Amino acid sequence: MLPMKVLVADDHRLFRQGLIGLMGTRRDLVEVVGEAATGREAVQLSLSLRPDVVLLDIHMPDGDGLQAAAQIRTCVPSVAVIMLTASELDDHLYEAVRLGAAGYLLKSLDAVELFELLSGVAHGEAAMTRTMAARLLKAVAQHAVRPETGEQALTEREIDVLRLVAQGCSNPHIAQQLNITINTVKVHLRNILDKLQVENRTQAAAYAVRSGLLPPQSLN
Repeated sequence: MLPMKVLVADDHRLFRQGLIGLMGTRRDLVEVVGEAATGREAVQLSLSLRPDVVLLDIHMPDGDGLQAAAQIRTCVPSVAVIMLTASELDDHLYEAVRLGAAGYLLKSLDAVELFELLSGVAHGEAAMTRTMAARLLKAVAQHAVRPETGEQALTEREIDVLRLVAQGCSNPHIAQQLNITINTVKVHLRNILDKLQVENRTQAAAYAVRSGLLPPQSLN
């Protein structure tokens, strides 16, 4: 598998350069193709470079990371947008996922965990720690949003898969827990996304809690 092409967007030059240097130690996994210091630059470079992944800080000048995420998802929907930020605000987490972000990472995580999560993104998984996934589901449950209409019913097995997704489990872990193959997990996930009419697994878990398909207490 070819390395993922990554665009790094952060207004702090020292952090940006340090992150790029760190990623240089895993050229088998990632290839940094560009860097941006503002939200506007992040959008422009996403359009011109067509990276696989954009790592976006939230607090940036000339269009913050959330605004940039929305524009990138609209203009280049194939790009996986991952927020990499110091913000632990639940509102930021909720809004990022609502906009279609494929992950939400805190700058306090260590390098090993960062690379593990990025590796998961290459296989269609969300870049989010279990702690942040739990916080997301609580934030979603607190938003009084009426469920969408027209979604198809999930099968019992799809609900089993969705519950494990909501707990932050990777595809291999889900396969092991349910005694099925990883390919079968991927098929279930595609069906879940189609039925719930959402873009990624994080949105699927959030939607399930919000709509009552997966009560928060079932995640304990």
